[in-house]
Amino acid sequence: MANPKDGKLELLTDKNSALVLVDYQPAMFAGVASGDKTIIRNAAYCAAKAASIMSVPVVLSAIGPQRNGEFIAEITRLFPGQEVFARAMPSFDAFEDEKTWNAFKKTGRKKVVVSGVWTSMCFAYTALHGLKEGYEVYGLMDAAGDSTPDAHKYGIERMLQAGVIPITLESLVSEWMHDWGNPKSMELVKEVYSRYGAMIGLGMP
Repeated sequence: MANPKDGKLELLTDKNSALVLVDYQPAMFAGVASGDKTIIRNAAYCAAKAASIMSVPVVLSAIGPQRNGEFIAEITRLFPGQEVFARAMPSFDAFEDEKTWNAFKKTGRKKVVVSGVWTSMCFAYTALHGLKEGYEVYGLMDAAGDSTPDAHKYGIERMLQAGVIPITLESLVSEWMHDWGNPKSMELVKEVYSRYGAMIGLGMP
């Protein structure tokens, strides 16, 4: 029987979680062939936009921007003045970078939502690192992509077997919002749900 105090049963909120986005860069997107790049990119943007609306802490990490290009501007524009941490050591694991790791730790959050490209590498390794350090890690799966469908699929399976909790964009935003009484609900419908193509707003009370 599940322990009701188990943190995994506690919904994500704007007060208990942070968002970490890894390697959303032009060259990394160029290698994605596991799904529709537009949908993947839009899911990442919508997660970042929802976080900005809800004041959820966000950490952005990039690998080799000189070769792979800068972190996509549609996301960085949401956080003016915030540093994108170009990893000093070009590790696949974003949390091996001291600045990235310290920026996340400073949020003080025990729940971390992670996504990135590619699924089986930078996303998975960062998520596994978070688990190893004792955090509750949620994988935003529809914002991720990889070089092949199998690489994406088995990257996800590896994370799930290790204990990463899978989540998708609309579910994530709805957990952060919690209910239609949230004063940010209309902004989320306009700026996030509608952009992602969700019909969720049509049935709202």
